[in-house]
Amino acid sequence: MGIAEIRAAAQRLPATRHHLVRVPGIRAAAVIMLFFERDGEAWVVLTKRPEHMPTHKGEIAFPGGKRHEEDASLRDTALRELEEEIGVPADAVEVIGEMEAFGTLASRFAIVPFIGILTRPVDYVADPSEVELVFEVPVAELLDDGVHREERWGIGPADRPIHFFELEGETVWGATARILEAFLTHLLVDR
Repeated sequence: MGIAEIRAAAQRLPATRHHLVRVPGIRAAAVIMLFFERDGEAWVVLTKRPEHMPTHKGEIAFPGGKRHEEDASLRDTALRELEEEIGVPADAVEVIGEMEAFGTLASRFAIVPFIGILTRPVDYVADPSEVELVFEVPVAELLDDGVHREERWGIGPADRPIHFFELEGETVWGATARILEAFLTHLLVDR
């Protein structure tokens, strides 16, 4: 699975409407799924949040965060957060796609995921106030048998699927896993 397949999948994404972003009381946020190619194989960049964070302590996440007033667009939010959190400048990224917003229940965010490709090698510089660790995972590993699982949480109408990706030493879950599962499903099913 190389960057060509990631690019093709991003181009096949349906047009976005971002209905959730316009719901009163919901805060807009953006993340970026940053891909690059190493030896013909696509990899994705993930971060681990530090334990001192007020929310989502120690969780695995894509670089991103809430929209600021000075951000002209959610795309700008994703690129600003990418540079703030792990030191990747916007001019090193080609944004190739955008997904529909994902809502979070507890924090009441509408998170818009963008798909980006690194256009040149970069050194990650993690901001320790926001990122404990930056790591890269081959997309093929995420697709391996036994890495992804789904559980059902809640009761009755509140019952919903919760996705998990079990990586060596880390578990990806929550909104990050939902976004990742949706894009990987699109990557495999819609080709």
